[in-house]
Formats: sequence, structure tokens, C-alpha cells
Amino acid sequence: MTSPRTTNLSLVDTDPAELAVDAIVIGVHSQTGEQDATSGLAGTLLLASGAESIAAAFDGKLTETLALLGATGGPGEVIKLATLGTVTAPLVAAVGLGPEPSGAAPAPEVLRRAAGAAIRALAGASRVALAMPLPDDTDASAELRAVAEGALLGGYRFAGYKTRPQPTRREPVTEVLIAVPDAGDAGAQAEVTRAQVVAGAVRLTRDWVNTAPNELRPPSFADAVAAAARDAGLGVEVLDEAELAAGGYGGIVAVGQGSEAPPRLVKLTYTPQDGGNGKRVALVGKGITFDTGGISIKPAQGMWEMKSDMGGAAAVGAAMLAIAALKPAVAVSAYLPMAENMPSGTSYRPGDVITMYNGKRVEVLNTDAEGRMILGDAMARACEDGTDYLFETSTLTGGQVVALGKRVAGVMGTPELCERVQAVGDAVGEPAWPMPLPDDVRKGMESDVADISQVNAGMDRAGHMLQGGVFLREFVTDDVAWAHIDIAGPSYHSGEPTGYWTKGGTGVPVRMLVQLVEDVAANG
Repeated sequence: MTSPRTTNLSLVDTDPAELAVDAIVIGVHSQTGEQDATSGLAGTLLLASGAESIAAAFDGKLTETLALLGATGGPGEVIKLATLGTVTAPLVAAVGLGPEPSGAAPAPEVLRRAAGAAIRALAGASRVALAMPLPDDTDASAELRAVAEGALLGGYRFAGYKTRPQPTRREPVTEVLIAVPDAGDAGAQAEVTRAQVVAGAVRLTRDWVNTAPNELRPPSFADAVAAAARDAGLGVEVLDEAELAAGGYGGIVAVGQGSEAPPRLVKLTYTPQDGGNGKRVALVGKGITFDTGGISIKPAQGMWEMKSDMGGAAAVGAAMLAIAALKPAVAVSAYLPMAENMPSGTSYRPGDVITMYNGKRVEVLNTDAEGRMILGDAMARACEDGTDYLFETSTLTGGQVVALGKRVAGVMGTPELCERVQAVGDAVGEPAWPMPLPDDVRKGMESDVADISQVNAGMDRAGHMLQGGVFLREFVTDDVAWAHIDIAGPSYHSGEPTGYWTKGGTGVPVRMLVQLVEDVAANG
């Protein structure tokens, strides 16, 4: 299943008050203050830049009217106001931006979330304009990119599987115009093009994650990724179950053998024109299309969300499509190990010893620690093929959610590369926090019969996120800088829509991965 339609995006430099659209979005800031003796309102609103002509059309009474309607300017709040002919658009939507920043435009992530919230709230309108606060200078690329991405992602809706029309369901906005000082500026146009490419990859990731698990098992997931990659001009290699067994991919085979839908390993290759800058990047993503826990079965409550356990592979596959379109000057290979972790008479068991692709032998203590098994094989293959930087992402541990919550990923690996991941994550609105890989965690994973056990030998869940990172380190060669990005929380949003996140798959960390690749292309 895929989202039924996308949102078209373009730039305009027409006066926002004169735009022929169904609605126009403006920004408002909150401002605390003494209670107004006339209106009785505790505090006032401040209009953000970009809304000047709209305010003039309302004879200076726009903020007062919005306040009477309950507007506070809080982040993400959307208040709608009929214009009654004061401007061309029949509706004004004021989106909250929080307190006014001192001497600068709002932070890009504030604008990204505001644009997403506004476009989602205006479902049912066809054509919407955004008159958001964007700097007038040439350094406004980060703010423009944020507004464009937020609008495109806030307008996402998964097609779903309902068989009857829903009379009350309003269709997403189909066209968004962003008001800028110069719509013909080449830099601004380039930002819109990039936003469309990257947001398209995020939307595809969301589609894959939101698809029902009976419709996206390892063979069909591999086919979908391979077909999209070939259309994008990427090199494609798909290993089936027989080739995986013959090639020594013990971890992928072991996890996948419990399901009638056999495992796959998909490799995608992007080769830059003129050879690029000489650096090589490897991306690895966990592709467990459904995770029951296997023999070590999970509790039933909430298990339906385990359809999202392939979020890492979905993000990596979709990021490669964006990379193919953006054409950075660096070679990139992606490895997507895919399996379905099911309990059956052929499942791998606690106590099994598995020989991994790099020859290391792993004692299985918990079949629900399956992600690290398939990732170990893929990471070892990536190192064997040759790379300078390895970025791996996965919905690996519940420990990530316990430690860092649902918005911040954990990142472990080479310290310098983890700092790079953190900086890029902050810049694109997909934050990650560096975590340690202590020696005592590795000591607790010693096995009496093999080179390493999957988890702490005492089944102690303390430092569970770190155990995953420590295990994966065993499959990275010493000459490769690497980062493991645990997205167990940020990859799937089970609550109400917020900002540019809709319910379900979020598409994290597509934007981070694309930016990391571009950073390596630019800076080595």
C-alpha cells in the first residue's frame, strides 16, 4: 500500500494577501505580559514576519481577533479565522511558533513542525499558501528547507485498507505555495527540489513501515526495494535463502528459518560521476518485517507495532533513492538484511551457536535479540566489500526508549563519528545522543561455548541499549569508522499526530542519513 497522492510544492513572490488560495498560513509568537484591562486577555500575540500584508488587511485587529478565538502562540497550535473578504484567501490559519526569538528567525525545527501542523490542520483545502517568517538574505536555506519539508511531511497520509468511503475524512492538501522574496532565486529553487526529493524518501519509508506485515514479508519487501532502486539507477544485488546459506550468512539464515517467508539480503550501490571524492560510505538497516520474538516470544500487548521493526531497512532503502537523485560526490553502498522472526518447529533456539559471516560464533540466549544477528552479517559484509564510514540504523532495543525516550535516538560507535551524527541530527531535526560502550558490558556477554553471546549472560537488561552496540562492534573491522543509530523510539509514533509526524511510521532517520552522506561528500 502507498499514500494515495503527494503534495505539490512551489515558490511564489506575490503579496500573500492577493494569493488565490483556499487558505493562507501565518506564524504567531506567544508573548506574556500583564492582563489587558480592556480585553481581559492575559498576554498578547505577536505576528511573525511574512504576515504584514495580512495584518494590514485586518486594520491591525488580527492579533486581537486571534486571541479572542483562543490563540496563545504555543508551538504547533493552529487557529483558523474566516477572512470575510479582507484578503483573497477565504481562510487564515495562524500557527504558533512559541516565544519570539531575539534577533533571528525561528529555529528551522520550529518552522518545520509549524508548517507540518498547519498543513495537516488544513486537510480538506486544496491549495494553501505559507507566509512564514523566512530571512530575506541568501543564508535562509535552512529555514526554507525546513518549511518545505514540514509542509510535505505534514500533508502525508497512509492510504490504509478501509473498504468504505469515510464521509468525514478530509483529503490532504494537494498544493502548497511558499511565499518568498524572490521565487526565481536559483538557491531557493534548489532547496525546494531537494526538499521534494528527501521528503519523498521519508514518505516512502512511512509507507513501507505502515504496510500490514502480511503484505510486506521479506521476499516482497526485497522485491519492492529492488524495483524502486533499479528505477532510480542504482546497482542492485538480492541474495535469496539458498545464496545466504551458501555464502555463510549464519545470522540472517538463523533468524529467518522460523518463517515460511524466507530471508533476503539486498545490496544497493550508488556510484558517483567521475569517481567522487574517493571516500566510501556504507549504510546498513535492520529489516525484520515482523518480530514475534521467536521462541522467546514477546508479550501480546502492543505486538502489532512490530510491523515497524523493519524501519531501519526502510529508511536506508529510501535514503538511497534520494542519494541517487541528489548525486553527491561520494560512493555509497547499502545493505538491507531482511527476515521475519517467527516461532515454529524450524525456529532458531536459545542455546544455539551460530557462525556469522565474519566467522565469529555467537551463542543465542534470547531469540528476541534477532536484530543484532542479521545486522552483524550485513555489517561484516559491508566491511569486507570496503568502506571508510559505516552508518547502521535499527529499531534495536527497548532500552533506547527507556534511556532517551521517543524522540532522541541513541548513537554508539567511533566517538568522532558519533559526534558527527549528533551534529547532523540536530541540524535536520532528528536528534541523536552519543552513548558509551563500556568494557564491563562486553565482559557480561562472554560465553562459555562461543566467542560472544547475544546479550548479557545473566539476562540482565541493565544497559540493554549498550549491549546491542557492544555486540555489533564485533562485526566492524578496525579500519572502519562506524556509528550504530538505535531508532527504536523515533522510528514509530503511536500517539496523536504532532508537528510533521503523523501516526505510524515517521521516516526517521532518512533525513539524517542523506545529510550525513552529503557531509562526507563535501568534507570527507
